[in-house]
Amino acid sequence: MKRKISIALDGPAASGKSTTARLLAKKLSYLYIDTGAMYRAATLAALRAGVDMSDEKLVEICVKENRIRLRLEMGEQITLLNDENVNSQIRTPEINSVISVLSSYAGVRREMVAQQRELAKAGGVVMDGRDIGTVVLPDAELKVFMIATLQARAQRRLLELQKNGESVTYEEVEREIANRDKLDTSRSHSPLKKAEGARELDTSNLSIEQQVKIIYNWAREITMTPPDNPLSALSGA
Repeated sequence: MKRKISIALDGPAASGKSTTARLLAKKLSYLYIDTGAMYRAATLAALRAGVDMSDEKLVEICVKENRIRLRLEMGEQITLLNDENVNSQIRTPEINSVISVLSSYAGVRREMVAQQRELAKAGGVVMDGRDIGTVVLPDAELKVFMIATLQARAQRRLLELQKNGESVTYEEVEREIANRDKLDTSRSHSPLKKAEGARELDTSNLSIEQQVKIIYNWAREITMTPPDNPLSALSGA
């Protein structure tokens, strides 16, 4: 790469953003900023404090009173809530069920966006979320909007939860994701939508490796270096 760019990945729940972003950043030797983990940590803080999630002002105050940071340890990203590693506690059904409520609040998003922009100032970053290309990094050189069918996303999330020892049914997961889609796209502040100039990538039938290679090739095109064979991206070669 001749120069380092900013890459924004947006899309609905379980479209493959986080895993793809993490692996893409590693392949590019970029910094990965997991915005979803930041919002999940904020949600955990509010739940621990027993805050009424319907009270926007109290939720905003709670988030501002808690320190959320990201750190790399042995190649793994650690999400810290007041210096506590909360990686294993932020991807649970309880967090999934209320995170869209917290993230819909303007004050909470302002606080998070300020932190995210600060981290991305120098470029050479991969950031994923729901409003990265539209709000957080509107000038990102590469913006990607990742989509997938509800069924594909529900199956992915179900496997993830089962791997973590959670006992849930496919129907419960599909319902939760459908509800989150509705909240994310209809919220008044920074709703989920495709950013202007974003490239759309349907991940329904793509492996994570294929997703990473396709976006990696797009990044190479932008930095004006010869891309890999484009057909190999779709074949997973």
